[in-house]
Amino acid sequence: MTAEDWIEACAAADIDDEDVIRFDHGDRTFAIYRNAKNQYFATDGFCTHERVHLANGLVMGNLIECPKHNGRFDITTGEAKRAPACEKLNTYPVKVEAGKVYIRIG
Repeated sequence: MTAEDWIEACAAADIDDEDVIRFDHGDRTFAIYRNAKNQYFATDGFCTHERVHLANGLVMGNLIECPKHNGRFDITTGEAKRAPACEKLNTYPVKVEAGKVYIRIG
């Protein structure tokens, strides 16, 4: 893995505990999460049910709830946890260095 594999997404302080923000890169959209344990995660940015952006959703522990139909996903694995969501989200490696959050989307 090279340094070019990692893309700076945001400052770590930009995401509150148990929150999510939107990150756009090229023609792709991601959701970057921070849980109450100060761990960071990244998934595709749109719900697999009706492509609503998850950054408007509610983070509860390691779950994100879609703001449209309340489907839920595990932010650590992308697994769909509550209908109507049934297809999992892609997840991406995350690292935090010098106060910045980086994701690897390659």
